[in-house]
Amino acid sequence: KHTTYPYVTGTSVLAIKYKDGIMMAADTLGAYGATKRYKSISRIVPAAPTTLVGAGGEISDFQYISKLLTELNDNDVIRDDGVVLKPREVFAYLQRVMYNRRNKFDPLWNSLVVGGVDQATGEAFLGTCSMIGVSYTDSHVATGFGNHLARPLFRNEQRDDMTEQEARALLEKALRVCYYRDKNSINKFVIGTVTKESGMKVSEPFSLSTEWGYDAFVHPTKHALGSW
Repeated sequence: KHTTYPYVTGTSVLAIKYKDGIMMAADTLGAYGATKRYKSISRIVPAAPTTLVGAGGEISDFQYISKLLTELNDNDVIRDDGVVLKPREVFAYLQRVMYNRRNKFDPLWNSLVVGGVDQATGEAFLGTCSMIGVSYTDSHVATGFGNHLARPLFRNEQRDDMTEQEARALLEKALRVCYYRDKNSINKFVIGTVTKESGMKVSEPFSLSTEWGYDAFVHPTKHALGSW
């Protein structure tokens, strides 16, 4: 049966370029409707030796996509010719998969972020693809509410020559804003990095410090005309 409506879903995935490579972040929630049901789901996975893929949307569809990527990597290992998938190639492949399924009226209900580093050239790559195959590349990308909440911060503060510390601080700032404003988010995150020197790493889950004493949180309808 086709996925006619997403049931267990993940929210925003955020990613930026920095001096040494790319950095990607997401929370670990799989929400069953409005219920925060599964709290330890990894939505950032290795897709190739120097490529990470993150996904928002239906978790089961992302598991299917992960299986497709595993099969591609298994084929590379079997051939044993020293050729491995590069980030741009993974991105192009996923574009075709998403657009093909859309044309069959059986879409995979995911928004994808692909990031990595070309080991031959050291070039960082970052792109995103929607559930109907619409895609673009940029120095910073996001899915879900992150498009509205995080990308304005990225436009103001992201630079391709940022240090790793600056990039992590910016991502944590954006994650905190998304957690405050997105009801389908939890305070449990992972951050993945890809660099030419250190390769690919995905952190252990962690939480951020939060502040709920802001006046707008304490009195949310104070300046809303006609509210109760």
